[in-house]
Amino acid sequence: MFPQELYTYLANNTLIEIKGGTSRPTFLKIWMVEIDKRIFARSWNKSERSWFTEFRKTGIGELKFGENIIRVKGEKIDPSNPINQKISEAYLRKYDQPENIKYAEGISQPEYFDYTMEFLPQDSA
Repeated sequence: MFPQELYTYLANNTLIEIKGGTSRPTFLKIWMVEIDKRIFARSWNKSERSWFTEFRKTGIGELKFGENIIRVKGEKIDPSNPINQKISEAYLRKYDQPENIKYAEGISQPEYFDYTMEFLPQDSA
């Protein structure tokens, strides 16, 4: 499990910073959701040069929340995994602000299931 501070941060903030791999110099602000103490994010751009593809290549990266930085592992979720529906529901619940609704509805579609990553503490088995 992650430190409680991370779960608290996710509950109180719409953006968290991420860095995939080991060579990127800067963090990128993204959306992230928590389900039963598990942490997930989807790649919005589906880009070949993204945090998502760096996690696919290296399996590791970092999350930054407030002044805290923690190392994480990233594991791609299979698009057929039933957890994807819960992730979509979590996005729709968390990002229900008027300016975010259309994006939350978009990233909750099945076409994004193949761009879903789960994050784990880097020292976990």
